[in-house]
Amino acid sequence: MRLEVTALPEDPLAASAAFHASWLERAENALGRGDLLLVFAPADHTHQGWRGAVIASLARKHAPARVNAVASSDAAAIAEAERYFAAAPGVTGQSFALDSIGAGDVA
Repeated sequence: MRLEVTALPEDPLAASAAFHASWLERAENALGRGDLLLVFAPADHTHQGWRGAVIASLARKHAPARVNAVASSDAAAIAEAERYFAAAPGVTGQSFALDSIGAGDVA
């Protein structure tokens, strides 16, 4: 399942608080039904810490269900990442920033 996380503040501390208040329960409910891909909007490096902690914690708590995340506004890159994670059953707890330029193919 894919959950697109929207409307988070730009400030990383406020974004973390907003995620926990508005999105964490949705993510856990989705993980009760199987694997989850969280899709975040692109953000600068100041968001890596809280996002990584959330993804890792959810992955540990809900194993064997898998949870991964991407940060992107590129629909093609997100779809390709979704296909990659579906075919990579050992990958969980990971977060990737994606785009469709510069680095070549996503997967």
